[in-house]
Amino acid sequence: MTGANSTDPNLLPAVELASLIRQGRVSAVEALEGAISRYERFNPAVNAVIVTKVDEARQRAAEADAALAAGQCWGLLHGVPMTIKEAFDWVGTPSTWGNPAWADNVADTDAVTVTRYLDAGAVIWGKTNVPLMLGDWQSFNDIYGCTNNPWDLTRVPGGSSGGSAVSLATGMASMELGSDIGASIRNPAHYCGVFGHKPTYGLVPDVGHAVPGALVGSDIAVCGPLARSAADLDVALDVLAGPHGFDAAGYAVALQPEHRDTLGAFRVGVMLDTPVIRNSTAMIDTLQRAVDALAAAGADVSEATPDIDQHEFNENYLMLLRAATGALADDALWNEAQSRAHRYNDGEGDYQSLVDYAMTMSHREWYAHHNKREGYRQAWARFFDDYDLLLCPIAASAAFVHDHTGTRPTRTIDIDGHQELGVDQLFWAGWSCSVYLPGTVAPAGLTADGLDLPVGIQIVAPHLGDRRGIRYASLIERTLGGFVSPPGYE
Repeated sequence: MTGANSTDPNLLPAVELASLIRQGRVSAVEALEGAISRYERFNPAVNAVIVTKVDEARQRAAEADAALAAGQCWGLLHGVPMTIKEAFDWVGTPSTWGNPAWADNVADTDAVTVTRYLDAGAVIWGKTNVPLMLGDWQSFNDIYGCTNNPWDLTRVPGGSSGGSAVSLATGMASMELGSDIGASIRNPAHYCGVFGHKPTYGLVPDVGHAVPGALVGSDIAVCGPLARSAADLDVALDVLAGPHGFDAAGYAVALQPEHRDTLGAFRVGVMLDTPVIRNSTAMIDTLQRAVDALAAAGADVSEATPDIDQHEFNENYLMLLRAATGALADDALWNEAQSRAHRYNDGEGDYQSLVDYAMTMSHREWYAHHNKREGYRQAWARFFDDYDLLLCPIAASAAFVHDHTGTRPTRTIDIDGHQELGVDQLFWAGWSCSVYLPGTVAPAGLTADGLDLPVGIQIVAPHLGDRRGIRYASLIERTLGGFVSPPGYE
């Protein structure tokens, strides 16, 4: 199997491919044609890339080569082919969020993040698939169909940046642009064996990643990169981070650099399980083997968790999450939720009753949850007084089998022979993002249950400690081996 040391340029880390292009050893045109060739071979099976602008990309790649020949470099990603999540505005393409009602929502300007990738020299040639309203850990919708995991086509790629992770894992793109409010970057990275980084809330602008008519961003939600190496995430952060709009008049980003370059230089807490949900033994065993390998290589790791009631924390996150996503609901959905919202106060504890209540609660009620969250943020800060990072899962299992029946709140997944609600996994999603913290996912190995599915480990860092988390991901990559191509896609 092919990993980060592949000689195929389209499976190399983006930073290595960019270096080859700058040196003239690979042209931007060759890199793009390699990505398109892989798209033609692999996309019919995985259905990850669902919108293309190939002719325009070919012209840009040719211009990139001409610029280099004239001694001009456009930026850190000069000539690197990439795709972007469908929900981002990209001139001339629809941003539907998988919603047929928005099929004609064609962008006439680029999202700020798209512009920043282009300004760094990237050659964007396609868009990748998402679930309806970005609201699932599967990636299927009535417009573009279903995206499959290249490790096992019967399994999900994750969501909502599912097509993004598959595009990377199959070499159709060298970098990707995703978004995350409920692990939508981190979950697909875990399921597909690539890297992902959910930045500190507000660090990367979200302008151009919004439902039609929305002028303000959403609580918790962030935009960020997926890639095939930690170094790629670091470069992407250089490209994407920084204020936009009103804030740009006076604010600038000055993230704390991270110079430590050995595992033992970081004191790391490890939390591989929780009493809140059932977690897969195969996944936890894979993560434990990874932690043991890090310890054997000199890592300072010990079991530790923030001093927080995890059950109460999870309910707080779900309330804030569904208040945020519920604000995007149309009138019919909101009215339906309002008609059922009383069930939560009546003591019904199912997930749907919580969603209905969260969608329709008063601002006074929302503020109480928000205020409680601030207490959790302070508890996390106290944890980081003693530890540099926390290692934990990002889901309850490796990738699960496709299931499009019923609704997301009612679907179940197999966890050690038990059918558990798929939405339970949101605990791990919220453990860092509810409190606005950065979370990085790095490949940690394959399950040893005969399925050989990838497992990622989540690295939670302090507020604005994005560089720290990504640096530790690079040390994990150095120790455990990083990205490995799915069999058959080498």
